[in-house]
Amino acid sequence: MEHFKSITDYCKTIGISAPLHPHFDIRSFEENMGKVIPNMPPFRHEFFSIAIKADGDGKAITGHNTDFPDGVTIFFNSPFQILSWDIVPNWTGFYIMLSQDFLASSHYFDRFLEDFPFLKIDESIPFEIPKEELPAILDIYRKIKKEYSGAENDQFNFIQVYVLELLHQVKRLFNKNIDVKTADEQYRSADLKLLSRFQKLIKISFYPDAEIEAQANIHSPTYYAGILSVHPNHLNAIVKSITGKTALNHIHHHILRLAKAELAQTDVSVKEIAYGLHFDSPNNFSAFFKKNAGMTPLTYRKNS
Repeated sequence: MEHFKSITDYCKTIGISAPLHPHFDIRSFEENMGKVIPNMPPFRHEFFSIAIKADGDGKAITGHNTDFPDGVTIFFNSPFQILSWDIVPNWTGFYIMLSQDFLASSHYFDRFLEDFPFLKIDESIPFEIPKEELPAILDIYRKIKKEYSGAENDQFNFIQVYVLELLHQVKRLFNKNIDVKTADEQYRSADLKLLSRFQKLIKISFYPDAEIEAQANIHSPTYYAGILSVHPNHLNAIVKSITGKTALNHIHHHILRLAKAELAQTDVSVKEIAYGLHFDSPNNFSAFFKKNAGMTPLTYRKNS
């Protein structure tokens, strides 16, 4: 399965021109028609996308959602989701693509996933809107497109504001068209499931017989996010929102617990413990242990 780390690589592969900016892009579906691959097999990418299909035949599939509305449809793609499409080259509408770097460039998006939770779940829900709502949405996309195609030095100041406007407008429509209570329960259930899988993966990864790739860093949340098919920022946001601790805190807590058990109950050397816990050197392990336990491994063993 193909995996696109950048918007530029994604555009190249699907058959359209490179974006004007590496971390943000906006296109009309009309300008893509005749160029874009009409039948795209499953793939993943590492950015957000918010689209509106005003008209056209065929469907786009996000995650397990195979039901794609026939009418005016708003749909989303989130980082690391599995996506595919089978479309007829008659689509009209717009879409924007946002990288994590774009979101980090403005304080407007500091609470991005918290403010717009319909973008954070793996099972993003495409939904149909009444045709009378279409002009207002298209107007926002056109403002973004006009600014993006211009050459003003402050163009991204305006684009950030217009994107925020779009997100709030979509959120309003989402809440009108989707049962909010049901959606909230779905978000919470998905979040709890993700947390449970993350915690289980940490334990499994440190089993003595675990099969870990040579270059894998199982001390990093990025490693687990990759297995879970979510963005590391998304994983961290979910874990912290439920537990109050970061994903890295959870990993470090587990490592520390394993280290203490080995030091207290076995005669295995500090060096062996270090390598068994996937540290690249005993010194790094000792520094980690002292920082988190307040004493050196040998002192802890002596006191135990």
